[in-house]
Amino acid sequence: MPEIVLAVLGVLVLLIAGGVALVVSRRRGSTGAGTDVLDREPNVGDDPGMPPPPRRSVETIPLPGTGVAEPPAEEVIAPRGRFRDRLGRSRATLGKGIGGLLRRGAGDEEAWEELEEALLAADVGVVTSTELVEKLRARAKAEKADSGPALRALLRDELLEVLGRDTDRSLGVDPLNGSGGPSVVLVVGVNGTGKTTTVGKLALALSEEGKTPVLAAADTFRAAATEQLAIWGERTGATVVRQGQGADPAAVAFDGLASAKAKGADVLLVDTAGRLHTKTNLMEELRKIRRVLEREGGAIREVLLVLDATTGQNGLTQARQFTDAVGVTGVVLTKLDGTARGGIVIAVQRELGIPVKLVGLGEGPYDLAPFDPEAFVDAILEDESPDTATDDAADR
Repeated sequence: MPEIVLAVLGVLVLLIAGGVALVVSRRRGSTGAGTDVLDREPNVGDDPGMPPPPRRSVETIPLPGTGVAEPPAEEVIAPRGRFRDRLGRSRATLGKGIGGLLRRGAGDEEAWEELEEALLAADVGVVTSTELVEKLRARAKAEKADSGPALRALLRDELLEVLGRDTDRSLGVDPLNGSGGPSVVLVVGVNGTGKTTTVGKLALALSEEGKTPVLAAADTFRAAATEQLAIWGERTGATVVRQGQGADPAAVAFDGLASAKAKGADVLLVDTAGRLHTKTNLMEELRKIRRVLEREGGAIREVLLVLDATTGQNGLTQARQFTDAVGVTGVVLTKLDGTARGGIVIAVQRELGIPVKLVGLGEGPYDLAPFDPEAFVDAILEDESPDTATDDAADR
């Protein structure tokens, strides 16, 4: 009898052991061979109070010191190719108007009207569109240009003239001589334009150039903005200065400047709130941030206005408001890869005299690119003929 009991117990032990091994095997298999379930990436829903973790993909920013000096091949910025690929809508909109003029020649009145309508549809604006067409007509008549290539070359030249081909678009991120402190860059704009993401991408670019940025999370009205900036700080190795939600933004900027000075940092990037630009209190808040920084000896080298390229002519209104409040020195145009029609670049430069310095060409961390006027104009005027496409591919 005891032998039977022992045999039964032995069988039970074997069955239990086999069941445990099967469960472990299945859990390992669900997360990848040889990967413990604790090593998997948390699901977004694991903790509703936490922001989604960074994905391990080609767009994940390598931490400093990992030996990864270059972005993944597909993320390398090639302005001509990227502008061409991302400005499909602008090219299609202008293509109709330009095509009619090139086919029918400068003597066709309807063709000129089509060109002006195409410029308006591309968000170039009434004043700038009218001026461009009038100048182009006068030059075409004076130079007796009637062929397609000649007219295209004239339009290209006029667009580059409006954009300011010799405009200085460099960023003021080098400390001023004798200032004894970091360069300060204020990043302003309405909510939803991509300010915080722009700050993070700019911090990445500066870090890879060997500069030391400090990030001030002065958008204290949105907890998500502070959390997002903290993630960028972890990815780039930059110090992030922040306070609790609802704190005085100027106090955060003050602490950020003090931290940047103490660390001997090169650049202080200040991410500001972006409630509607029609709110007077927002503009007063931005003025206060600037006053506090200047009072503490902060050298404000840049005030970058982040505009959503899809907003069209509304971007001009925003640019005027922010320029009056804090003196915008340059524009960062985001979402140029989506439904944007691109002409706002021309309108801002022509009507406000504010240079577009950076553009967002996608969602990747390396998709913040210096604005290249020639690449931009060539992209929206590009002839879609096979010969041109071949030449463009060779250039890239």
